[in-house]
Amino acid sequence: MEIERKWWVQGWPCGLQECERYQMDQGYISVRPTVRIRREALAGGPTALVLCFKGAGTLSREEIETGIDAELFARLERLIGKPLIRKERRGYALPGGLTLEVNCVDPDRPTGFWYAEVEFATEAQALAWDPAAAGLGDYLADECTGRPGASMGEYWERTRGGRTNSCNL
Repeated sequence: MEIERKWWVQGWPCGLQECERYQMDQGYISVRPTVRIRREALAGGPTALVLCFKGAGTLSREEIETGIDAELFARLERLIGKPLIRKERRGYALPGGLTLEVNCVDPDRPTGFWYAEVEFATEAQALAWDPAAAGLGDYLADECTGRPGASMGEYWERTRGGRTNSCNL
């Protein structure tokens, strides 16, 4: 189960300790339901190739991720037939064992944007968490959890042309 809140942001946060950095490429086989591939290259570490399935929902939803090999990733990328979304994600340690993940999406495109998210263990924890108490009230002022148009799948549809779903395969 994935339980997360999401915010539109501008740039990397100031004054937080960076704990991880990834370069990513992701593409969608289907948006409804979500079926995507992603290459996750950890700075100074390994690269993972992941096939992900996500259920319906905004604050919480079922998420299944499984590693795949390079050959299957390449075959699925060809099947998608569109340029993958480029992302840089940086993780920042927060009090209580949480991590703020900040993403710079498609930085070389005019449609590029920034967002941040925090994953939680329970919905109650997610709903109770206050960005201001973590010193992030100004940075995380524009929450977009559940807002129409705020999902990466919807961004994929807007920028990669047309709707992607299982009927297209």
